[in-house]
Amino acid sequence: MTRSRSFRGLAAASALALAGLGTFASTPAHAQFGGVVYDPSNYAQNVLTAARTLEQINNQIRMLQNQATSLVNEARNLQSLPLTIVQPLTDQIRQTQQLLDQAQRIAYDVRAIETAFDQQYRGAALGTSQQAMIADAEARWQNSVAAFEDALKVQAGAVANIEGSRAAIGDLLSASQSAEGALQAAQAGNQLLALQARQLADLTATLAAANRAQALDAAERAAARAQAREQLRRFLAVRPRYVPGQTRRTGED
Repeated sequence: MTRSRSFRGLAAASALALAGLGTFASTPAHAQFGGVVYDPSNYAQNVLTAARTLEQINNQIRMLQNQATSLVNEARNLQSLPLTIVQPLTDQIRQTQQLLDQAQRIAYDVRAIETAFDQQYRGAALGTSQQAMIADAEARWQNSVAAFEDALKVQAGAVANIEGSRAAIGDLLSASQSAEGALQAAQAGNQLLALQARQLADLTATLAAANRAQALDAAERAAARAQAREQLRRFLAVRPRYVPGQTRRTGED
């Protein structure tokens, strides 16, 4: 009897304990410490929210860093090249032009060339005196000599510019290789093109001066041949013609 009652009491206590555990599991887990309620799920949610906020802040920092880097690169791209050879190139082109402008006698002027050729290179007129022919021949010879002298001056100026071109090319290549931005590289390239244009200008001037000298020399030879023919014609016109006749030997009488 006593053992049966004890068994029934133990079963009742077990049932009560199981009922208490079920009630505890159905309620949210929390603890209270000194009046402060601790909720683990709420704490975990707050930690996740803080982590997400921190990640957004880091993303914004990275965006600001990228923007700052982009602004720095744009500033570098806008920096001007510290080296310039524009003024030396302009001075060298001006010197070459001055050499061309100093051309002696028949220069690079269409009207002056037409006038000089009408007067000195068209051939000796029938009524031109012998003294005038000599004067024209002397003028043509002087024109040729002056043209060759001018050609040599222009060639000397072009050769003198070679050393400046070499130094300028070296400086520009060095500047382009150390360029910090696109603008500096573009400016270095543009100055190299300007240097090439000046070299082409020197070459054009040299060819023009040399061709001028050759043209005047050829014209002088052509006029000399025409004058020689006219002088021969006059010589034959004034010389008494030879009349064949009997010749007499000395001592026949």
